[in-house]
Amino acid sequence: MFGLNKKDTSVLIIVAVMVMLAPFLLNPFPSASGLAQFNAGYPDLMQKFVIFGIFAIGFNILFGLTGYLSFGHAAFLGVGSYSCVWMFKLLGYNVLPGILLSIAVSGVFALLIGYVSLRRSGIYFSILTLAFAQMSYALAYSVLSNPKFNLTNGETGLQVYADDPQWFHNPDRLPDLPHLFGLSMRATYKLDLGAWEFQFNAGYYLCAVIMLACFYLAIRIFRSPFGMMLRAVKSNQQRMNYTGLNSRPYTLAAFVISGMYAGLAGGLLSAVDPLAGAERMQWTASGEVVLMTILGGAGTLIGPVLGAGFIKYFENIFSKINDYVLHSWFSFLPDGMEDAVVFLIHPFIGKGWHLTLGILFMLVVIFLPGGLVEGGQRLVNWIRGRKAKSSTAAHETNPAE
Repeated sequence: MFGLNKKDTSVLIIVAVMVMLAPFLLNPFPSASGLAQFNAGYPDLMQKFVIFGIFAIGFNILFGLTGYLSFGHAAFLGVGSYSCVWMFKLLGYNVLPGILLSIAVSGVFALLIGYVSLRRSGIYFSILTLAFAQMSYALAYSVLSNPKFNLTNGETGLQVYADDPQWFHNPDRLPDLPHLFGLSMRATYKLDLGAWEFQFNAGYYLCAVIMLACFYLAIRIFRSPFGMMLRAVKSNQQRMNYTGLNSRPYTLAAFVISGMYAGLAGGLLSAVDPLAGAERMQWTASGEVVLMTILGGAGTLIGPVLGAGFIKYFENIFSKINDYVLHSWFSFLPDGMEDAVVFLIHPFIGKGWHLTLGILFMLVVIFLPGGLVEGGQRLVNWIRGRKAKSSTAAHETNPAE
């Protein structure tokens, strides 16, 4: 299918089914249930799952294939967001021009930064990308918010105002919100099935379709001769250079492609919420995509998507657990024991969710260097081993069979 082998086609189909059925899969508990707080099937969070999945897939093309660790990819995320909002301000609320401009501008920006940064490798490359990202953040936060040429609107963030040109926007025919040829990104259909409520959001499905296209493109890159060259860079770049092959064009191309993925993610963030702020360029956002990729499994296809979903779930669901919720869970215990249990768990929930995430990240790095994907592979191999042993034992018990 689409030039993929059987294994890659299976992975693509599995991801497609999971993404399209996400409103059902992420709402396992009834709406009135006490466990409903663990449901993640609402539009805002589902959009973050797929958008940051795109961000992580792109980062994995650079880090997973070449081994070049960038600490500045949030710069492209921010550039993409600003570009999309500027399209809203100048042309209108149709998201397509904004998304296309986000990809183009972030690609040019990545070309400039990559051309300089890739003169170095290892930790020096990482520090250079971090420096460029922090410079971009400083420009967006202060320099480019100068009233004479206000491109970013500083700490307030760039947004659409009533006096903006919006040359192609017709408020009589089109919604006064981001839309795709008239279909509002906030249009949501709610389906009630018994005690469950499922939400199908137009913005989510636009992002989901784009993520599937990005995932397919990533598979083709991984399996292409270009992808093999990138793996050679990661394996031994010096030996590759000794053979007479110039690795720099390949690494620069990977950097630009990765930056365009990040710009696309930034554009989609603005497409579903027409606001762009400098905080998207902070070093913490760059570190977050590194965590997503490593946690899911760097160099694997589906790993970054799993890592992005895992971290965004923690950030939006696990962080909402507070002492009140804990007391309701452990109310069956005697008062003194209940308070002690809540006291012990308190540092790891709510605002302390980063501590729990850090511990999980350490455990994954130590015991599962291949990330969640390796954990899944070990589990499957263990199940297959148990089945093989049971079938062998049954055969030995009944040799006639």
